[in-house]
Amino acid sequence: MAAPLGGRGAPHRPVLLKETIHFLAPERGGLFVDCTVGLGGHSEAILEASTETRIIGIDRDTEALRSTRERLAHFGERFRTVHADFREVDRVLEDLGEREPVGLLADLGVSSLQFDSPTRGFSFRFDAPLDMRMDPESAEDTAADLLLRQPEEEIARIIFEYGEERNSRRIAKWIVESREQGKPITTTKELADLVARAAGQKKRWRIHPATRTFQALRIAVNRELEGLGRFVETAIDLLQPDGRFVVISFHSLEDRIMKQELRRLAGHCQCQARNRVRRGARSQPRTNVCTCGARRSVEILTKRPVIPDAIEIDVNPRSRSAKLRACRKLISI
Repeated sequence: MAAPLGGRGAPHRPVLLKETIHFLAPERGGLFVDCTVGLGGHSEAILEASTETRIIGIDRDTEALRSTRERLAHFGERFRTVHADFREVDRVLEDLGEREPVGLLADLGVSSLQFDSPTRGFSFRFDAPLDMRMDPESAEDTAADLLLRQPEEEIARIIFEYGEERNSRRIAKWIVESREQGKPITTTKELADLVARAAGQKKRWRIHPATRTFQALRIAVNRELEGLGRFVETAIDLLQPDGRFVVISFHSLEDRIMKQELRRLAGHCQCQARNRVRRGARSQPRTNVCTCGARRSVEILTKRPVIPDAIEIDVNPRSRSAKLRACRKLISI
């Protein structure tokens, strides 16, 4: 296993690295795409597996890309980076004149560089502007903008749906009341303190009560769940026959999308509704009509998601919620 990467705070350790390498099988050589390259821990291991491997590393975070280019510069032309959203992987490959990679990887977690930055606003460990954008050069709204402009009902929905926070309505109410009093939430400390007060927990907490709210806002700001299903299908279509696709998710909603999409592409219908045809007063037999477009184009390699073992979680607590799923593109579809 590659050594931990340096940086602020806790060292960056690629999550489920051994398992990722096992399913991608980079010893075969060829072109791989790391769709969320971050600090390049997975990419480094792929490049070290064979001198015949090449990698295109994609990321929205220009700071991470600069750091990774410098750190992996000794691999020369075998490692290239592109500033883009991972959901644009098809366009990236087309622009570079590349086609049919043998492996694609997407690690959907926030990088240590982002979490450990005292200025990016991802963590309430630092008092910083409430930004949370993975691409700080974009024109998208920050988390502070979202809390300033969205109505109370939408803020509550975001915190409940993306953070699974049972106090979402109360937290949203307090946020809106604060801004109506001329005190909009603009920093991480302001938000963390407000959520802690709104949660009303008297005891010392094991997990800070603002954790779920921060997660929810980050997902909303970066549109992390949008287009995930389409991304999976695009990734599979790009692969060469027998190519491998590996995805690591850190949220139950992400993993649910991954599971359903991979099952659909393995030929299992994901339609939840079943049509019942009625003619007059007599009910006809139920007919199953597939509208999800299920097609058998992959073999799922992970019947259940692969999770970190106790040793990895002990060494890298941030890995505790990680789930890995993998598949192989069928040779004949």
